[in-house]
Amino acid sequence: MITGVHAIIYAKDAEATRKFFRDVLDLPSVDAGAGWLIFGLPPAELGIHPTEEEGKHELCLLCDNLTKTMDDLKKKGVEFTGPVRELEWGSATTLQIPGGGHLYLYQPKHPLATGLKR
Repeated sequence: MITGVHAIIYAKDAEATRKFFRDVLDLPSVDAGAGWLIFGLPPAELGIHPTEEEGKHELCLLCDNLTKTMDDLKKKGVEFTGPVRELEWGSATTLQIPGGGHLYLYQPKHPLATGLKR
């Protein structure tokens, strides 16, 4: 039985990326040994999208209020790398992860699966 999901972000500067998730996003973590942090995440959901590419995966952060969340994160020095786009499924933007590329941040318009129980 599946008990959870372990997501991985590959980063050229893993320490900077870990600091971002710990200090800016305030995610709780455990030390798996030698300072290797594993972060607890809020409830998650998984969308399966069609693509012509093989093996493409994305990690998106959800929020209840995109404008407020962006304002809060900007105060912590977060750089947003894309405009806010109004899409059929939500209001979305991208943010820069120090040492690790970017993540999508969006306020969904669709029903959420995060509270579903097995």
